[in-house]
Amino acid sequence: MTILDDLALQAATGETLAGAGIIPGMTLVDITYELQSPLTPEQLRLLGEFSNTYGLRRFRFDESKNHLSFEYDASRLRDTQIAHVLGRATIAVARRVDQSAATEQFSF
Repeated sequence: MTILDDLALQAATGETLAGAGIIPGMTLVDITYELQSPLTPEQLRLLGEFSNTYGLRRFRFDESKNHLSFEYDASRLRDTQIAHVLGRATIAVARRVDQSAATEQFSF
């Protein structure tokens, strides 16, 4: 079994395989913030620079709800580091959105 086979199996099962010792498993976390105001082009540019940070997989901005969400590897980043970057980009956060409330509309 190759490393790529291990990674494919890990992706399919969601489990970290001991045999894939070269690439450690990731602990993916989603965090969502409600913003006080819409993002400006300059703030989006700064977020784009932050997106090159090791451990950040992606960010999404929902204009209709004014929500900014991040998906990151918790073994490499902490939520306090994301909050720090938001502050440096002068992005005013109204509150952190509870993930169960944020995804509740998609439950069947």
